[in-house]
Amino acid sequence: MSKPVETVPAGLESYAALDKRLLTAVRGINILATVSWPASLEDRMIEQYGKGQYTLPDVSYKTPDLSDVRKELAAIESEAGDGDPLGEYLRRTAESWRIAAEMLEAVGTEGVTGPSIRLYGSPGDAISGSDRSNLDAACYFVELSDELGADLHDDDITANIPAELLRADLARELDGFFGPGKIAVEVDNDLTAKAAAGATRIRLRGGTRFSQYDRHQLLNHEAFVHSLTALNGREQPLLASLARTSPRVTATQEGLAVFAELMSGAIDIARLKRISLRILAIDMALNGADFVEVYRFFNRCGQSVADSFHSAQRVFRGVPLTGGSAFAKDNVYLSGLMDVHTFFRWALKERRMDLLRYLFAGKLTLYDVMSLESHFASGVLASPRWLPPWMQHVHGLAGKLAFSLFINRVRMSRVEAESLSAGV
Repeated sequence: MSKPVETVPAGLESYAALDKRLLTAVRGINILATVSWPASLEDRMIEQYGKGQYTLPDVSYKTPDLSDVRKELAAIESEAGDGDPLGEYLRRTAESWRIAAEMLEAVGTEGVTGPSIRLYGSPGDAISGSDRSNLDAACYFVELSDELGADLHDDDITANIPAELLRADLARELDGFFGPGKIAVEVDNDLTAKAAAGATRIRLRGGTRFSQYDRHQLLNHEAFVHSLTALNGREQPLLASLARTSPRVTATQEGLAVFAELMSGAIDIARLKRISLRILAIDMALNGADFVEVYRFFNRCGQSVADSFHSAQRVFRGVPLTGGSAFAKDNVYLSGLMDVHTFFRWALKERRMDLLRYLFAGKLTLYDVMSLESHFASGVLASPRWLPPWMQHVHGLAGKLAFSLFINRVRMSRVEAESLSAGV
């Protein structure tokens, strides 16, 4: 493994300068904060919905003026060019932030939908290497979960861990892995999601109780992917932007995080159902369903009043609630998972485990890992300082992937129950 360089190599100063300009330009862009709803509104509406009083929430947004930011990002795109992998990385990253800026300047209108689909994809997009779509995959996991439901009721999944108790538990675990005080764990009463992670902070939604499954998922999804890749990105000597999640890397980063759940045994069929239902809900909204209809869809699928409201709210962040529009970010969890899973299998088949390690060196897409390979090999880009626990046991990971790679040759359409149970 090459030793990373301590300073910017001669001839690459222009890329470092553009990267610095990029980070300065996007400092004021905060996608989720711009499209989020006030916690007080959510609490009030959840109480009303619990009483059967279904009215559309009255949501207002503060529209940012990002015109100067868009101009600077367009200039960076032009100057970066695409003749070299580093330049192409900067151009693509600047472009995705510019699209995000356009999206946020349309907040509260149907103008959010188009840019969000450009950034995060749509339910109808085809799965890589398949003739099926994200929507097809979502339907499959929902149907399978429902069919297995009666057999899964004995699972002991009880949400009985208070947020404050989990906070203390996670803090101890992370101090032992990353070092004391490297990542703070906090309880946030205004958080919409159950949890959120940055480079140095993980937040848990206050007033929420968590299960052991939740704890396992938080460690492997939020801490050992989202926080880990951000911290590794901060170790980069040339591209400091690798520490920040640009819109274009969202699918890979969320897919990698869900894949981490899969590899560490932290995912269950109910979790796959939840992320699949969100894709179905995005499709419903795009086809005209309003907020109340999407809420009722989640509620019919077994979610509580509060969970149904929060799930519907994710689909309608930043867009009108009357139907025909959607915030498409939740499309990336399943599509990203399938792309990352395919990439890991491909890397094993090609005996390229080095590429899998590079994936954790910062906030990268699968394409970035391939195109920037020579810069990792030369040490211009630093290899990751931290790897998730399941990535540290390469033989175990290779065993799982090798079995997955081979077993996919078995065509289930040709399997009969009698052939599996026949005596010898």
